[in-house]
Amino acid sequence: MTASATRVPCTVVTGFLGAGKTTLIRNILEQSKDKRLAIIVNEFGDVGIDGEILKNCGIETCPGENIVELANGCICCTVADDFVPALDQILALENRVDHILIETSGLALPKPLIQAFQWPAIKGRVTVDGVVAVVDGPALAEGRVASDHDALADQRAADDSLDHDDPIEEVFEDQVACADLIILSKSDLLDDSGRERARAVVAEHLPRAVKIVPASDGRVDPSVLLGLGLAVEDDIENRKTHHDNAFDHEHDDFDTFVVELPAITDPDELAQRVRNAAEAENVLRVKGFADVSGKPMRLLIQGVGPRVTHYYDRAWNAGEERATRLVVIGLKGIDRTAIETLLNA
Repeated sequence: MTASATRVPCTVVTGFLGAGKTTLIRNILEQSKDKRLAIIVNEFGDVGIDGEILKNCGIETCPGENIVELANGCICCTVADDFVPALDQILALENRVDHILIETSGLALPKPLIQAFQWPAIKGRVTVDGVVAVVDGPALAEGRVASDHDALADQRAADDSLDHDDPIEEVFEDQVACADLIILSKSDLLDDSGRERARAVVAEHLPRAVKIVPASDGRVDPSVLLGLGLAVEDDIENRKTHHDNAFDHEHDDFDTFVVELPAITDPDELAQRVRNAAEAENVLRVKGFADVSGKPMRLLIQGVGPRVTHYYDRAWNAGEERATRLVVIGLKGIDRTAIETLLNA
């Protein structure tokens, strides 16, 4: 089997708060009974209840343990801290998933997230099957890019991690520029002329020949959305956005990789190893989980430079693989072999 065949495909679903992303994903779950799906939901603060809506849908092929919520802020600004561990959690599930759906927050820029799929810690395990942008048909027909601009302002104010403060029109343009498929939501609420006005707004910002698919109540045949096989991460540099210069350095200046260790006996001793690696090499962040022999709880460990904290965050789930896995983030050119040696010492 080739490396690409073993990588789990991921579909990135982007679009503003209220555009209909969660409704679309729920319909995909209901209509994809032949696939084992997992979902990463990028919700934070008290803005929405997307994760709970999806967790309570009772679909056997996507049980609650297959749904991971990222509640620490906009996914494009917390990729290294949150996204890599979330992928690890899903890929460690006892029943291998066939496809991962990633619902970004309403203000997320897709490009930096997709660029993260080029990182060594991610590239060999997953691929971006396609990017789907959900746009609000009635809002666009009325000349607005989102139905509730006040809600977007509240969402922005609630997210301390957000490091891009842009006009929402620019965020909309970036979401559309990265898309392989546009879902024109709530199209049943539009007459023919409204649909044409909405399509015209989207078409203005489409740099490539991307299809616009009308949808009512999020109902779109999953075969239209999943299995596109585009490996978008290999083409993302060709998708020009407002933020190309702002984000390019993030992926040029840093290396990230995963170190797997055997079970440990002493959390303080592991913390010291992490500290030693950070002090000896240009390690900026270490974050991950550890299997402590004889303990029913999972140990969460994280370090920022030489400052290392650890605590038991939850019990290991029945059937979950107990493992010690650390994500290391450092300056470009860090000595991976030396770091692995120090962490294994």
